[in-house]
Amino acid sequence: MRQAGYAAALILALGAPAFAQDKQFTLSAPDALIESGLLKHILPRFSLKTQTRITLVAPDAPADARFGTDGLVAFEGLEQVWKYDAGNDADAQRFAEWLRSDVGRNTIDGYEVDGVAPFTSEVEVKKVVVAVTYDGDAALGEKVSLSYCGRCHVVSDKNRMNSIGSTPSFAVLRTLSDWENRFQAFYVLNPHPAFTQITDVTDPFDPSRPSPIHALEMTLGDLENIMAFVQGIPPADLGRSMRALSE
Repeated sequence: MRQAGYAAALILALGAPAFAQDKQFTLSAPDALIESGLLKHILPRFSLKTQTRITLVAPDAPADARFGTDGLVAFEGLEQVWKYDAGNDADAQRFAEWLRSDVGRNTIDGYEVDGVAPFTSEVEVKKVVVAVTYDGDAALGEKVSLSYCGRCHVVSDKNRMNSIGSTPSFAVLRTLSDWENRFQAFYVLNPHPAFTQITDVTDPFDPSRPSPIHALEMTLGDLENIMAFVQGIPPADLGRSMRALSE
């Protein structure tokens, strides 16, 4: 069955009009995909359009390009998503472009077996979101935050009345998509560099330009505890806050 599949594909290629010698590449594909008949449907159409010879080889044979689990998402069928790795061959890369073109996608979608289209070019790629967690002590993080950050920011209900109103609260900062970067690198964001020292990270203050206020001195361990505390803060409901102001 395998050899018949390769032979049939090769006959399709050989039976096409004459090709320029430099417009050709070898293609490897799993047996299941070959036996599905899809390649017999799409390869000749690409070859006739571009005058490119495609030679189908065994799944484990060296090839310029291959269908499998790596590369460009090409189509879905046989209960899996098929990807196409074009490698460095220019003609194989051109085939990749054709696969995702309107013509290529229509060709894939138009393949039917007994009136049923077993493959589709509409592929939903599920994104895997990995949540980052911090191993610090959240309780210590709140304590450090209140001590170091509470003079300007509302850290929690414990200092709601003792902050500077023009600075955003921790809950408001948590609504930002880049909140982690802001907290992790706060000491390089103005105005913090003027009064913040992180042990073994920041340079000492210039003696000619001392901190304008009592310096904030902390360690990376303190910062890890703060991150553990902040990740547990629910983002502020800004819509509710605006409604409260309008009432």
